[in-house]
Amino acid sequence: MPDNYVNLDELATPSPIENPDENQLYIHTSLEEAKNKEQDYQRNQERERRESIARGEQPKEEKKEEAETEKVSRFATQLYTISYLILFSFLGTLARLGLQAITFYPGAPVVFSELWANFGGSFFMGFLSEDRMLFKNEWGTPTYDQQIEQAKKHGQDEESGSGSESTIDLQAAKKAHNATKKTLPLYIGLATGFCGCFTSFSSFIRDVFLAMSNDLPTPLNHPDDYGRPTASTTATVHRNGGYSFMALLAVIITTIALCISGLYIGAHIAIASEPLIPSLPFKFCRKILDRVAVFLAWGCWLGAIFLAIWPPDRHNDPPEIWRGRAVFALVFAPLGCLGRFYASLYLNGKIASFPLGTFAVNILGTAVIGMSYDLQHAPLGGVVGCQVMQGIEDGFCGCLTTVSTWVSELSSLRRRNAYRYGAASVIVALCFLIVIMGSMQWSTSFSTMQCTH
Repeated sequence: MPDNYVNLDELATPSPIENPDENQLYIHTSLEEAKNKEQDYQRNQERERRESIARGEQPKEEKKEEAETEKVSRFATQLYTISYLILFSFLGTLARLGLQAITFYPGAPVVFSELWANFGGSFFMGFLSEDRMLFKNEWGTPTYDQQIEQAKKHGQDEESGSGSESTIDLQAAKKAHNATKKTLPLYIGLATGFCGCFTSFSSFIRDVFLAMSNDLPTPLNHPDDYGRPTASTTATVHRNGGYSFMALLAVIITTIALCISGLYIGAHIAIASEPLIPSLPFKFCRKILDRVAVFLAWGCWLGAIFLAIWPPDRHNDPPEIWRGRAVFALVFAPLGCLGRFYASLYLNGKIASFPLGTFAVNILGTAVIGMSYDLQHAPLGGVVGCQVMQGIEDGFCGCLTTVSTWVSELSSLRRRNAYRYGAASVIVALCFLIVIMGSMQWSTSFSTMQCTH
């Protein structure tokens, strides 16, 4: 695995449940501590490499890489990782759009349907972070099972003091397993790709602004076909600034509280269902699944581009609704997912107490979704232009921004840093939308979108 992959906070954050066995004594590890240890390790490795070169010796790491050339290819690892990110960006986007469609119905208790996608992605992130069964056979060494067997043998004689040794062995097994699974392209694709694209920070902040401005769409009638619901704001009534402020707080508090709860519930379910979860075969994943994912991911992306250019309903009555519902979103989704991936690689390691990469993509994606929303509600561009903007919002912005990683960082940072980071993310993003969307809404007002007719 490339060294800068450790800057992905989906991989660096400690497990949400650090004491699953409820031991009386345990050591809490924060995200800052994990990053500082990794940076110290990298500095020590670099110093040893320079000293070896100064002595005219070959560095140990280069010897190790030469010995493992046949086992692991650095280029293949990166290719598999990028392919999984592309593939799971499609699946995460479709899951988000589908969940929005089935939770946006007449009489819905929660009208901002993005909430359930953010909850689901956070739930799955918590499950992955605590799961120790899906990838237990990776690299052909089931170390977790071996350590458990050793722990059981030591635990047979509690009077001899082996109980503490059993706990230490088990904790070592869990730590070794977590370190192993986080090097796998499939795991990175699931955590960074699927969970990150299933959730959307930019849509969350957009709902916050719409709630504040009394423009949050309310489902008033069920669609004739199983497509995009007809959104209308005619049921809204005039309200004062105090009520709008309460609406703003309602969206923020509900979303953050439920997503953090989802993270911990997913981790609890992974612990409780451990005996029931199957394990992925090592040879099948490495020899077949990784290679198939390369062709499947790039082929699906190319297919989405072809569908956007030549939609299947081209000869039907206008408008061509295929592109507006999901196709344009699938075209832009991999760009957002890969942008977030590389931003995390190069920026998250800069400040241990403030994940700069996640913050930057969340703010950038929120600004872009605000501009796209304005262009959608301006009387220009026609139906196709409106559909392209919808694809940028659902695909690019939805995959560039993430709530699952954000709440995972909030749960693992030290308390003061977590509140500072969370408040800065919400306030700065909302200020961007107030300037971008508010300047249009409170001057010329939004026109009706042409792609909803």
